Amino acid sequence: MSKGAKLAYRPIGLIGGILAGTLSGIVFKQIWKALADEDDAPGALQSEYSMPEVVLAAAIQGALFAATKAAIERAGARGFTKLTGSWPGD
Repeated sequence: MSKGAKLAYRPIGLIGGILAGTLSGIVFKQIWKALADEDDAPGALQSEYSMPEVVLAAAIQGALFAATKAAIERAGARGFTKLTGSWPGD
């Protein structure tokens, strides 16, 4: 892929990352509320939660963010390829 095409894809990747963070945060809040019947997940420095609760919340949140980011990046790359004929990751 040419340097120009990589630069052209950069804003798409940035917007996709922001979208992934926002979307995964919304979905995570709903999942956590269903699992723990609480609006907010425990933070690492909140003493009222156990270690397993904190680690489980972080693991779910991290996995959800990674999966959402990968799906959005992949969709963006496919759209970019359809428009330009170049795959942005190669």
